[in-house]
This record gives sequence, C-alpha cells and structure tokens, in this order.
Amino acid sequence: MRRKVDSELLDSDCGTPAEIAAALADLRRVNRWFGGVSTSERLVQRVVDESALRRLELLDVASGSGDVPLAVASRFERRGVHLHLTLLDRWATHLPCVPAAIVGDALHLPFPPQSFDLVTCSLFVHHLEPAPLKHFVREALRVARIALVINDLVRSRLHLALVVAARPLFRSRMAWRDGVVSIRRAYTEQELRVLLMETGRRVEFSRHYLQRVGVIVWK
Repeated sequence: MRRKVDSELLDSDCGTPAEIAAALADLRRVNRWFGGVSTSERLVQRVVDESALRRLELLDVASGSGDVPLAVASRFERRGVHLHLTLLDRWATHLPCVPAAIVGDALHLPFPPQSFDLVTCSLFVHHLEPAPLKHFVREALRVARIALVINDLVRSRLHLALVVAARPLFRSRMAWRDGVVSIRRAYTEQELRVLLMETGRRVEFSRHYLQRVGVIVWK
C-alpha cells in the first residue's frame, strides 16, 4: 500500500466552529478508545523510568484539544509523578482554555534550547513529508533535555479497512474523512525507522494497540 498524501480538513481549520468541535470530539474518543492515550502513557513511562525524575516539563506539539497529554498527566499524577504541560498548536480554535496553551509552528518552536525535559506529539508526524519530518525532530530535540516521544499511526491495508468499517462510530464526517486520509499518508514502521535513524540519535520503536507505533528519540 503506497503512501498517498491528501490534505486533511482539520489541518487548515476548515469548517464551521460546530464542525471543528465535533471533529475534535471524535478525535478524543478515538484516542481514548483506540490506543492514543495508552500509547503515549507507556512511552512517557519509559522516559520517567530512564530519567528517574518525578517532575518533568513536557511540551506537547500539535496538541489539538490537548486530550492526550491532559489524560496522561492525570494518570501520572496519581502515581506521584507531575507532568507540567505546555500545549502548542497552530490553531487557537483547537486548543483548550488552559494557561499553558500556545499558538505556534511545530517547525519553528518558539522556545530557547533545552526548555523542556520532554517533547511529545500524537498523530502529527504523518502530516509531514520526510524533509520537514526530519526538521521537526531536530527542532524538538533542540528544545528538549531528554527525548522526543512520537505516537502515530501505522499505514496498512488492515488499518485502512478498520477505519472505513468504523464509519458508524464517528459523529463527524470531517473526522472520519480525515481519519481515512491519515491512514493513507501515515508511514510504515520501516519508513519511519529509516528516516529517524538518519538523526544519529538513539531511537526506540514499539508497537501498540490499535495499529499505533511509538518512537522515542533520545537526546
């Protein structure tokens, strides 16, 4: 199954406020039910274990409504680990109303070097072509002290079939349409491995439910 790049409607904030809100609500359900939150939780736990820190400054890039980092932070708080969150997205209309929500460009992060312990992103890197993807990794590692955590989709015919079959679960046609486009433009694990190993950093890969790939790029 070849990678096919089409535009996603939420990328351009295309739609009425009600349509955007409905699409973001569907994304929150997808992340809650189908591995988005649990994947990021496991990846962040790996960084917590490696660093032995009980408090981490975390930047979440392309955060959308912030549901994944907020849910992960809540789970870690119950374990005595505090994640101090900063959420960044290109669209103010997608971000939640929290103090540390910033409108900014993921490819030109508006922070000094080593501003955060950890940089995370969920369902973002498949939006980037290879050259911008590698640029984002360099930029994320510039502002990180420990690692970059990537949580993304895996491109496969099975994954595409699952999303097509899940149409009745989506309340927003925009979210479902973007989901289909996302699978087609996602990378395979091997493609990501080739791109990220070019950074010369230590990179760890893991597979997660449901058709998710997790990557930690260590600083």
